[in-house]
Amino acid sequence: MNRFVLDCSLTMSWCFEDEKSPEGDSVLDGLIQEEREGIVPSLWRLEVVNVLNVAERRGRISTARSLLFLDFLVELPIIVDETPQDFKDILLLSKTYNLSAYDAAYLDLAARSQIPLATLDKKLKVAANDASVPLVNF
Repeated sequence: MNRFVLDCSLTMSWCFEDEKSPEGDSVLDGLIQEEREGIVPSLWRLEVVNVLNVAERRGRISTARSLLFLDFLVELPIIVDETPQDFKDILLLSKTYNLSAYDAAYLDLAARSQIPLATLDKKLKVAANDASVPLVNF
């Protein structure tokens, strides 16, 4: 089974019609067919919930739809990596590549695990390339 690090930007493309992408659909198809397994840092859950919460406040999505989406995610082969991440490594990555600490955590997990990163975030893609972290081939 192909493993990869899944970030929040790609995850949320499955929730919002206006964020759908061929890349996101390809990754989702691989997860649904259990050909792929997503690995996420523990902050992923909080980041997903935060995006849903903000979207609800802005009237983009209902609470019922948010809950359905969370139920959907739980059914996918997504593993939460509970390994503590080194604060210093995250800080250095975020400074080196001008990333948020959240995005640096995804880059760090992919680098440590030596597996590709799946993201729709352009800045994170550039950082992954600069850090010699492979991206998922959609």
